[in-house]
Amino acid sequence: MRYCSQCGSGVTFTVPEGDNMPRHVCAQCGTIHYQNPKIVVGCIPEWGDQLLLCKRAIEPRYGLWTLPAGFMENGETVQQGAARETWEEAEARVEVGRLYALFNLPHINQVYMLFRARMLEPEFGPGSESLETQLMTESEIPWDEIAFPVIQESLQLYFRDRAAGHFPLRTGSIRRLDGPERRYEVTLEDEIV
Repeated sequence: MRYCSQCGSGVTFTVPEGDNMPRHVCAQCGTIHYQNPKIVVGCIPEWGDQLLLCKRAIEPRYGLWTLPAGFMENGETVQQGAARETWEEAEARVEVGRLYALFNLPHINQVYMLFRARMLEPEFGPGSESLETQLMTESEIPWDEIAFPVIQESLQLYFRDRAAGHFPLRTGSIRRLDGPERRYEVTLEDEIV
């Protein structure tokens, strides 16, 4: 950030008085510009024993499979955002249920919140951000073609919990490890019932 969005003057990157983190601060009007993690909300859309997945039509991870999810918008609840993203990406109407997974992704400044959701009818199709959409059973999931580690981890936990007949709230963190390959470390918290 180079310029203040309030007055247009230049900003400096410094620790403001009374704070302990460096921030972009306007030297002219004194506005402190906070940069905080973004919240990603989405659904695990269920139809019988199948889940609805989307093949991405945008970067990052073009052409790989994911659950319908995206950034929250101002003025909406997390549940509204999850339902909106499911409609935008998969043209599916859902009844959003309980929060199932909450993952911290500190390496990209995101927090993922995935809700279990019941599809209201088996009607769906690719939205503008999807190449295709498909209902899949566990055995049909293309595990080597899942776009993001958080989706892979959430799906694996979901199927394990479904087999056990119990869906606790899953929480944890996923961190990218240093190195040229895409490797991640997953840390799960204790189950929250």
